[in-house]
Amino acid sequence: MPYQNSLDFARQLDAQDPLRAFRSQFLIPKGPDGQPCTYVCGNSLGLQPTSARAAVEAEFAAWEEHGVEGHFRGTAWMHYHDTLTEATARLVGAKPVEVVVMNSLSVNLHLLLISFYRPTATRYKLLMEGGAFPSDQYAAASQAKLHGLNPDEAVVELVPRPGEHTLRTEDIEAKIQELGDSLALVMLGGVNYYTGQAFDMAAVTRAGHAVGATVGFDLAHAAGNLLLHLHDWDVDFACWCTYKYLNSGPGGTSGVFVHERFANRPDLPRLAGWWGHDPSDRFQMKKEFRPMPGAAGWQLSNAQVFPMAIHKASLAIFDEAGGMPALRQKSEQLTGYLEWLLRELNLPADELEIITPADPAQRGCQLSLLLRRRGRALFEHFAARGIMADWREPNVIRLSPVPLYNSFEDVWRIGQAVAEWGQLPV
Repeated sequence: MPYQNSLDFARQLDAQDPLRAFRSQFLIPKGPDGQPCTYVCGNSLGLQPTSARAAVEAEFAAWEEHGVEGHFRGTAWMHYHDTLTEATARLVGAKPVEVVVMNSLSVNLHLLLISFYRPTATRYKLLMEGGAFPSDQYAAASQAKLHGLNPDEAVVELVPRPGEHTLRTEDIEAKIQELGDSLALVMLGGVNYYTGQAFDMAAVTRAGHAVGATVGFDLAHAAGNLLLHLHDWDVDFACWCTYKYLNSGPGGTSGVFVHERFANRPDLPRLAGWWGHDPSDRFQMKKEFRPMPGAAGWQLSNAQVFPMAIHKASLAIFDEAGGMPALRQKSEQLTGYLEWLLRELNLPADELEIITPADPAQRGCQLSLLLRRRGRALFEHFAARGIMADWREPNVIRLSPVPLYNSFEDVWRIGQAVAEWGQLPV
């Protein structure tokens, strides 16, 4: 698409946008001037759907009216997580038996690692990206220790080539092949939180399986952002949060994917909980654990109804918008426009550099700006102009125009703000 740097052009794109009406389904914080801000922090916390409050209030009303019988009346909390299954499967490219919504992200990651990181004396390496989100680093190290291993020896980190900011797929594949029979697990983020790089999950999964390793992904920055085909890619397991691109509230619930080949594997080691037990005799309170088929067998506890109510409201918006194919199409245009505007400024690379890949297939809707000078000044410049961005130490600003509620005019205003900052005296 040939872009233009003008407000009229941005508004023309907005007028032609088939998803423009969805912006009104979200509550946008106010900027310093009392007007809705330009919110580009969806990769950290998504905005509140206007339907969220009513969704939770409905469950408050059910609690008030029914008490404990709410588990069986009305929306029937007993089966509440089931109401999220179909939409979740569509979101991540899975079969319904392969997904469940439960717990929170780090909890789910640990539960899955208990089952899928099974090191032996000779096959014990865990491969992950260097600079992964700290929770993933902590999880990998603590799981290695749990098996009596030294994390410095068991956990192998991928780092970019000298002078580069992101990983090359061929280098990931080469490292997997190099580790070979010593590799037990490949665990990457679907999108690196810092650089915004989206990994080729299909290629990584093929490479891992070729050497006999298990492959899983933390999709915190990928779910609701990228087109995912977890079943077709043959991914073994994955998990994600719902409070970023899925707009389901701070500390919101989490999703899990376990490939259907493990659906009827009660022999898999796992940390068992009552809600993962076969529901046909769950209430007989038998001592022996018999897991439900599929991802649901990893459940520990009954549904977190209030956060799940918000998530259910948000998933309905995704379906109404046409799902990830429609959202991804707009996302590529929004992020592409932002990238074009920033590159048109021709700012010196030693001052501002976009470290997110330029190839749309290797990124979601995030652009990470590396600021070698005056980084905090730009962040504060944004804030003063009602642009809510995300600062990451030591010198990166992350901008994430989200297709459900960001506009092309939002993106144009960011470009204008960077242009103003570039003219400020050093």
